[in-house]
Amino acid sequence: TIIITGGVHAREWISVSTVCYTIYQLLSRYGSSRKETKYLDHLDFLIIPVFNPDGYVYTWTHDRLWRKNRQQTYFPRCFGIDIDHSFDFQWTGTQDFPCSEDYSGESPFEALEAESWNNYVNMTKGEYKIYGYLDFHSYSQEILYPYAYSCEALPRDLENLLELSYGLAKAIRNKSGKTYDVLSSCEDRGSDLTPGLGSGSALDYMYHHRAHWAFQLKLRDTGNHGFLLPPKYITPVGKEAYAALKYFCDFILNPEL
Repeated sequence: TIIITGGVHAREWISVSTVCYTIYQLLSRYGSSRKETKYLDHLDFLIIPVFNPDGYVYTWTHDRLWRKNRQQTYFPRCFGIDIDHSFDFQWTGTQDFPCSEDYSGESPFEALEAESWNNYVNMTKGEYKIYGYLDFHSYSQEILYPYAYSCEALPRDLENLLELSYGLAKAIRNKSGKTYDVLSSCEDRGSDLTPGLGSGSALDYMYHHRAHWAFQLKLRDTGNHGFLLPPKYITPVGKEAYAALKYFCDFILNPEL
């Protein structure tokens, strides 16, 4: 099984369109393309293009740069929990006021989306062997591997994680010429004000509990447009991200690549 998610942070529209592009390519090429037919015959895909539906809707109707979900917090005028700080692996409560963009809630899995995902993956799909997890975000053109919560914690199979990360970056570069940097997610400085993804991330949680390989791909660009990436980039970003996914699938089906 390969799990693909997008739209964890509401304002990252390119992640949603990229996951949708991936679904379209897999389905439309099945039966006519040897590779896509092989992928769908030998792999299960669990794909969620919009992980944060109420936050995503809010970016279309009220605030284009909204990040969190729209869940009520203990403070009446402050809505939203940062879903990607809500997963119960090395979760830490922040000192942030609930109005903060990075507010992680009062307890792990307080974000309803994270709790639902935990129940779905570990109960409904508990028997699935999850070999890969790809979480699409924006922006900064980076491929991030675990761990996010600490640079002192070394992931298992670090050498293989690095090899696969650079393989994903090379697949993108061969497709579009764009360079994606490979970093430990604790070192990421992309679009965030502070370095690292922080604790309670979906990346760390999935890698530690269920997925043999787990990465976060931060898509285009490097800051000229940031979260406001124009629509003309939807297809180019989709193509390069899909090239990375194909490399990922090939690797999982044949790790000796």
